[in-house]
Amino acid sequence: MPNAPQTQTTLAYLDSGRSLPPGVPFCEAVRAGDTFYFSGQIGNTPGTLELAPGGIAAEARQLMENMSATLSAHGLGLDRVVKCTVMLADMAEWKAFNEVYASYFPAGRRPARSAFGCAGLVAGARVEMEFIAVA
Repeated sequence: MPNAPQTQTTLAYLDSGRSLPPGVPFCEAVRAGDTFYFSGQIGNTPGTLELAPGGIAAEARQLMENMSATLSAHGLGLDRVVKCTVMLADMAEWKAFNEVYASYFPAGRRPARSAFGCAGLVAGARVEMEFIAVA
């Protein structure tokens, strides 16, 4: 039986300019077929590395707003997110993060998720999240 012809998935490197500051050494997302792999986002004021003031809850809200704006720039919504990876500077803030996070996703339609603590995040952020979405 002959082998089926191999197809190569087209990759697109995407930057909307909606949340990342200029000059970072990575792209906002890579699209491979119908799957979007988004770089980690923090609770920064869009276009800067300045964090939303007010601690973990404020940073989490800004992170989720940045995520929503980034998804929208690529024709997607939160309903297309299938996986999130959350990095917390302090695991004691897990509950406070979850309160904000859960308000953006309806019960029964939340993405698969992992969370872990780490020793430090960019710009002194309390939280960073990367995510995968499908078209």
